[in-house]
Amino acid sequence: MSYIRAWFEDENVLAFFTDRFGGVSSGVYESLNVSSNVGDDIRNIVQNRQIIADDNGFLLENLVYMKQIHSNNVKVINNSFINEIKECDGVITSKQKIPLMTMAADCAPILIYDKEKKVISAIHSGRVGTKKEIVLSALELFVKNYGSKVGNILVAVGASIGKCCYEIGEEIAKEMDKRYIEKRDNTLYLDIKSMIKDQLLQFGIKEKNMQISPICTCCDKNYFSYRRGGKCGRFCGIIMLRS
Repeated sequence: MSYIRAWFEDENVLAFFTDRFGGVSSGVYESLNVSSNVGDDIRNIVQNRQIIADDNGFLLENLVYMKQIHSNNVKVINNSFINEIKECDGVITSKQKIPLMTMAADCAPILIYDKEKKVISAIHSGRVGTKKEIVLSALELFVKNYGSKVGNILVAVGASIGKCCYEIGEEIAKEMDKRYIEKRDNTLYLDIKSMIKDQLLQFGIKEKNMQISPICTCCDKNYFSYRRGGKCGRFCGIIMLRS
């Protein structure tokens, strides 16, 4: 197992991404699958999440995760009484000891932290959510709900599918900004990482305050990838205010 620490993690905030190893699931879910929506045994999923919680010092019963639907909906979390948040792809909170989780297997897991206001967010941004600018929806809540200053907001984007592998058809290409489409050998490829980066820059996030993983989940077998293998598990990004 390998935890990939977000570049801004410090004594005040826990923030990391997992890979696919170190859990108890088997077959296409081998082995640290965290999603209960892909067909894995729920007992394995709970054990996998417990492993992550134990390794990183948080209570599993406080974990907040989403029924992800490829939207731009971001919900504010004020307590941990409900673990699964329905019909959204982003969660945000200023409460301590509530870990927020986003799950992915090619889509981009995004963790956001305001170091001054002590606000955190976990975002799931795939092709549809990125086109709908979900990361901007989250950033707007930082400013509107919590009074964040853009210069204090830090962003970590975990491993996701790269333009090397994200092949798309003509119909999808028509819906997307041509700046993010590359044609190679008469095949079209989409660059989600650059889309997210440009949205962050558009909002005013400085490059020094963001880090976008260069890892392609389809290329790197340390990660689950729906594009590479079809039915599979999900890895995750988790963020929590320690104090």
